[in-house]
Amino acid sequence: MATQTVMGTEIEYGIIVKNDPDFDPISSCVLLVNAYREDPDGEILWDYDQENPLADARGFQVDGEKYTPNQQENIARNKTLINGARYYVDHAHPEYSSPEVTNARDLVIHEKAGERVLEVSRREATALLPDGATMLLHKNNSDRKGNSYGCHENYLMDRQTSFKRVVEHLMPFFVTRQVYCGAGKVGSENRAQPCDYQISQRADFFEVEVALDTMVKRPIINTRDEPHADREKYRRLHCIVGDSNMSEYTIYLRNGVTALVISMIEDGAIPDGLVLRDPVRAIKQVSHDPTCKTELALDNGKKMTAVQLQAEYFEAALRYTATRDIDPIVQDVIEKWQYVIEKLAGDPMDLHREIDWISKKKLIETFMDRKELDWRDHQVGMLDLQYHDTRPEKGLYFMLERQGRVERIVTDEEIAAAVYNPPQDTRAYFRGECLRRYPAEVFGVNWDSISFGVEDQPVKRIMMSEPLKGTAAHVEDLLASSSTAADLVSKL
Repeated sequence: MATQTVMGTEIEYGIIVKNDPDFDPISSCVLLVNAYREDPDGEILWDYDQENPLADARGFQVDGEKYTPNQQENIARNKTLINGARYYVDHAHPEYSSPEVTNARDLVIHEKAGERVLEVSRREATALLPDGATMLLHKNNSDRKGNSYGCHENYLMDRQTSFKRVVEHLMPFFVTRQVYCGAGKVGSENRAQPCDYQISQRADFFEVEVALDTMVKRPIINTRDEPHADREKYRRLHCIVGDSNMSEYTIYLRNGVTALVISMIEDGAIPDGLVLRDPVRAIKQVSHDPTCKTELALDNGKKMTAVQLQAEYFEAALRYTATRDIDPIVQDVIEKWQYVIEKLAGDPMDLHREIDWISKKKLIETFMDRKELDWRDHQVGMLDLQYHDTRPEKGLYFMLERQGRVERIVTDEEIAAAVYNPPQDTRAYFRGECLRRYPAEVFGVNWDSISFGVEDQPVKRIMMSEPLKGTAAHVEDLLASSSTAADLVSKL
């Protein structure tokens, strides 16, 4: 029986300060994160003791040293929010890690809430800059200088599921899902073959099939073994192969379909015979062909397009769900997946309202036709970037949204509420509510623990190793009856 779905995303944003000749990305990130002030007096640590980024899912520990910042740097670089999210500085990028959710619709809501958080702090940070300087953020994946930054997805899995089987069945799925998950990109990078326009922002940067690294020799499947839950029961699939998406419809499919496929892998429902001969080459072939007609070589000698491979997974999903009670959101994901596959098999441009890379391509081509430009014109590159601008009044995706030219999945009211409220059906509820109710007494936080500094007592760490406990149903009455953190700790 597959593990119940628990997932989240970690989005790294591009950052620049316009009209600042001394721009430093790290100090700008620190300014940005600290400009977002839910609790002006809170000095809550991120609990790095609970992390182990050197553990490999293949069963070994790699050599290296785990970096742990000192207390002052920790507080300056990290914020845990009352909606259960983490907002922090990751190397030279601001990163928003959503709270844990149980379905694709909530994932869209909370990832979009992250965009709102970033925009609030961007405006506050800009107000602190010298006159004429403006901080800009982009929800994209490369800086056009050979550097790529990630959109990482996380999925809870049963540790008993063979990681070898996970790799075997996810490899062709990850290589080909970009036909509906890609964010689109003008040109190529990282010494890839030149092209006018490609499907994915990240595809050019993947160099190996399976590895632990995320910044050099990027793998299609990442092996980080850091479950943020009971290690005896769970693993966390850390997916680094996706693009940062603006389209709600694309985010919905990206996470909804992937969560379903992971459940199918756990239950042994993926057919054999879908092994790609050269996945690293194939991921670039798929990305560089917006017609979606390129055939990929399989190990068994057959050739299939990315859309045909996705159709194989879809047919397996129909067989899998036919014998199970399916949640309405999962059923909706399946229906949208089918619709997209059928359109991609015909004319992909028919999906200009739903899929990011197609929405962007249509927008750019319309502009090019009107201005009589080609793909190499610098204005075209600027349009590509502006599609991902997080400013609602400037970003081209938000322009399409205002004009009713893209499909929505959730409402603005739901997104606004998620900026300040955690999901109710995961441990994120307990984390967020503790931060809301007892901010001065929370000492440190991690995904699977929260520590309280109660009066002059030793710090009390409360473990949260079960992602589906600590929900509103579990702890709402407990929290309501605990006027202080001391009350809560004594009852726990």
